[in-house]
Amino acid sequence: MFAGLGTGAMTTVVHQRSTRLRQLISQGPVMLPGAFNALSARMIERAGFEAMYASGAVLGNSVGGVPDVGLMTLTEARDHVAHMASVTAIPILADADTGYGGPDNAVRTVRVLESAGVSGIHLEDQEFPKRCGHLEGKKLVPVEEFTEKLAAAAAAKTSKDFLLVARTDARGVTGYDDAVRRAHAYLAAGADGIFPEALETRQEFARFAKDVPTILLANMTEFGKTPMLTVDEFGELGYRLVIFPVTLQRCAMKAVEDALRTLKTQRTQRALLDRMQTRQELYDLLDYHA
Repeated sequence: MFAGLGTGAMTTVVHQRSTRLRQLISQGPVMLPGAFNALSARMIERAGFEAMYASGAVLGNSVGGVPDVGLMTLTEARDHVAHMASVTAIPILADADTGYGGPDNAVRTVRVLESAGVSGIHLEDQEFPKRCGHLEGKKLVPVEEFTEKLAAAAAAKTSKDFLLVARTDARGVTGYDDAVRRAHAYLAAGADGIFPEALETRQEFARFAKDVPTILLANMTEFGKTPMLTVDEFGELGYRLVIFPVTLQRCAMKAVEDALRTLKTQRTQRALLDRMQTRQELYDLLDYHA
């Protein structure tokens, strides 16, 4: 939490979070639920999770009310994660889409998001405007173009522990072998780990972990191409980061939909009371009296 901290102290706290994320990775698979705002970030930490994720899709959906097609800006991403970081103490891994431009933009993206309090980011090798990784119609940038961006991003880190993950969407565009080829090129360019998006079977996840032995991220999103595996199963396969990017948003929005239907038909919220967070529970989550 950054309230009342000077610039030097803030930098120290940010670096400590990055170091903590590295420590967690060294101990086993890390489960990262996706926060959709600062209040849900508080709840993730309060529930005992040791790290969290900030999804670009959720930024577009919950903050902008738009699809995940690259419409949000770096400034909006910074403000979103800064609110989360300011009220929590656990590491945050953030989705930085395509880096909001070329190599120079990637440098600024690292510096801005690192200073906002995140412990790592992932950049993806899609053309702008990007698409959801589990949809068809994606296009990739040339390997050389993306490695230049990664090298610039890696050089911009102020903490050696800040995690730079390279996401490749090649599996769904040019095939598995190209995903492996790109992953090795991205590691050589300075990435700390690889996010192979939209692998389709448990066997593929296992094969990729053998073909690319590094810090690996698995995207356990719902309703996509990836099979529903547990965090422990991913850990056994060799994955150290498992994100749940939209899980909480989906649950929350379904609850909102049901509540609105009840409110409209019954003309009162009485039937909803036992499904609500109470005033006292909210105050406790906010540390209101502190």
